[in-house]
This record gives sequence, C-alpha cells and structure tokens, in this order.
Amino acid sequence: MAAVPGGPRSDPPAGARFFCTAGRGLEPFLTREVRARLAATQVEYISGKVFFTTCSDLNMLKKLKSAERLFLLIKKQLPLNVSSGSKGKIFNEMQRLINDDPESWLKAISIWKNLELDAKKEKLSQKDANPLKRKMGENDVIVAKKLKTEQMQEIRENKECQLEKQIEEETLEQGHRITKREEFLEDLQNDAVGTRTHSDLTFRVSCRCSGAIAKTFTAQEVGRVFGIALMKQFGWKADLRNPNLEVFIHLSDIYSVVGIPMFRVPLASRAYIKTAGLRSTTAWAMASLAEIKAGAFVLDPMCGLGTILLEAAKEWPDVYYVGADVSDSQLLGACDNLKAAGLKDKIELIKASVIELPLPSESVDTIISDIPFGKKFKLGEDIKSILQEMESSKKRANTD
Repeated sequence: MAAVPGGPRSDPPAGARFFCTAGRGLEPFLTREVRARLAATQVEYISGKVFFTTCSDLNMLKKLKSAERLFLLIKKQLPLNVSSGSKGKIFNEMQRLINDDPESWLKAISIWKNLELDAKKEKLSQKDANPLKRKMGENDVIVAKKLKTEQMQEIRENKECQLEKQIEEETLEQGHRITKREEFLEDLQNDAVGTRTHSDLTFRVSCRCSGAIAKTFTAQEVGRVFGIALMKQFGWKADLRNPNLEVFIHLSDIYSVVGIPMFRVPLASRAYIKTAGLRSTTAWAMASLAEIKAGAFVLDPMCGLGTILLEAAKEWPDVYYVGADVSDSQLLGACDNLKAAGLKDKIELIKASVIELPLPSESVDTIISDIPFGKKFKLGEDIKSILQEMESSKKRANTD
C-alpha cells in the first residue's frame, strides 16, 4: 500500500490536522495506513480515534480503508470536569471551547473551504477533459436543453450550482467557456481565502457524550449550548436540515474533541458494495494482514457475500481470487456485489463445501476467511476438518 501523489493543487500550508473514527481494535491498522497512504505525521491514537497531520487532498483522504469517518480537527483537549460545580458552570466551560480561541475555529473553516475548493476544481477539470458531445443537427434537442438550463437558473440561486450546470449541459465557444470557468473559480477562491466573511455560514451541531458527562447532560442539551455560543461568537445561522457546515463534538472522560465531518457518507460505507456482509473496515484489515503479493492465488473458502475478496481485489488487483461457499443465496449476493464493484473478471465464485474444496493440494498461496462462529452456526467438531482442509490446500513454505 503505497502513498499515491496527487496532482498540483493548493494544499494547506504545513498540512492540516485531522482525525478519523475507527472500530474497536482497528486503531493500529488506521495508524499504519495514514502513514503509508497519506505520508501523515504527528500520528497518535486513543480509543476509537486516530489523529494525524497531512497535506493530502480530499481525493486521497477518501481512499482510507480502515477508517469509519473523517473529520477536520478544530480542538482536542482534556475532558470537562463534571464532578463538581453547577450545570451553569459546566455550560460556561463548554462555551470556552469556542470563546477562548475563536482564531482556531476561523483557521479550521478556511482550511475546510480550501479543501472543498480543491475538490470542486478537480471535478470541474474532469468535466472539461471529458466534454459532453451533442449531435449538431438536432435543433429541437438543443432548444429543449437550453430551456431546461434557463429554468434551472431561475430556480437555483446558488451561483456555483448554476455555473456547474451550464458547463455540463451547454456547448459554448471555447473562449467563452474558459471565461465562465475562470469566473466560477474566482468566486470559489474568494470564498476560500476569506474575502467574504464566514458570517453567512449555516450550521448544525451533532454531539456525542460518554462517561460521566453523559450521566449529567443529554446530547441535545450540549448541542444547544454549543449552538448558541457559535451564533453569538461568529454570527452563523442554525440550519438543522441542509447546513453548509456540520460541527461534531465528542465529550468523554478521556478528552473533548471538536471537528468538522469532511464527507456526508462515512468512509466505511463503500459505494462499490451493494449488499454488506462483514464490516468493510474489518475485511480490509484482514486482507492487509495477509500480505498479498502480485500474482498470488488467494482463496476465501467461506466467502459469504464476498466482502473480504472485494476489499482485497480493490487494494491488490493483480491477484487471482477465488471465493467458495455452500449457500446459493450467499453466492448470489456475492455475485451481485462483484457486478456492482466491476470485479467479475477478478474474482471467481464456486459452490463448494469448505471441507471438500475442488482444488489441488498445495495450490493456494493465501487463505483469508471469516469463519462463522456462535450459536447460530454451531461448527463444533467440524472446525478441525475445516482447518485441515485449509492447511492441505495451502502451498508449503519453501525451506530450501
């Protein structure tokens, strides 16, 4: 897993500070991944979270496989003291997370806007590189599309959305289109560098409380306190349905953390997995432990919906993957997942029992599997036969 350099862009100077949430036990995997994939520095982790600094853009950050969610860090400090004092005093202590250092909030907002700007620039450049083609003889189609564009302009007040729609749906002369593109980017740049004030932002607060503070306050109470403080300090407007900005706050007995979610959809929710089986982050971690090499033969003899093989094939494509299962419904779901991920030519599925695999002895390089367990499956004595069959299928280490 090597870090992949991005193209030229306006990265935040000296990097930005982020944190990711991680499933229990996956913090060491995520720590290694951010170092390898993002060339991250100042990496540290606590239970459920990994903190790091990187200059990577959003496209690179989105490639993280062992993370649940990604946040731009605003503040991380010691926990609030709730053992003594009235509710009013504790509320004042919460508000100090905002009022004592407003500069760190404004700096974070500027970094957030720059990252969003880079993502929009790249999206726009991709559209310019692959312009939509029109058949020039079809005037009625052209007129209809122009009318549709005019209607969209009347409905949408957001200038950014208008220009993106125009670039996508209209064929303009080259010089005029470049002019429009420059105007669009100039407006975005003005937002990013702060020539417009941050006071026009709309926001909502999402809170998580654990430990002693959760016994004293509800998440709604904490959210209300922070929301009022943000409105007073920065003049932002609350919008619970469709805000420009979401502020995430986690108060626990170990730390107080404030950040901005960088994506609406969690990183762990893979777009290429149609039907989820094993948690995607866990599947990726299991595959990473296998140290898969190019050209290898990798087997999952109890593949279920194929999540482990999907994660492995996305990360290590130059490998021959085989998934086996005795269940028709599981294999059907795995086949659907392969189609959705575009990996039908990378992974072969076979119906077979794990204790009667139709493979030559010592033919497999790597075996990865989430062996079922618990009352539902009751493997019992079969586990010995399962492990023996796996062992006989795997190639022997060369001791010469």
